[in-house]
Amino acid sequence: MAQQMTQQELYGFLEDRFECARACAECARVCALRVSTLDPDVGTEREQVRRTGIVCSEVCEATCRALTEGNEQDADILRIQLEWCRVICLDCAQAFGSRPETEKSAASCRACAAACTDFIAALA
Repeated sequence: MAQQMTQQELYGFLEDRFECARACAECARVCALRVSTLDPDVGTEREQVRRTGIVCSEVCEATCRALTEGNEQDADILRIQLEWCRVICLDCAQAFGSRPETEKSAASCRACAAACTDFIAALA
């Protein structure tokens, strides 16, 4: 983002950043709610889904915080955070997507991954 942005480009950039932060916050909330309904003592497959959801919630929350902080952040560090969030969300969507009752949670994870992908492109 070394070049000068027009006011319209700046607004678009900030809207993309806000949308990504919103998607991350929603995914963190949905994952936290979903894992709270999973019994950790049921079996190894369910425990793995639960752990994946917990990690996704934590990574999404951290990404949301990074996106809502001031502009003092290094763009390369922010890209790494966004890519990490994107990968974790896709993993979580796959873990959640294997169960019919978790499809809405998986959709939230996929939406967050897409928002991260879009914002990574905006940072280029």
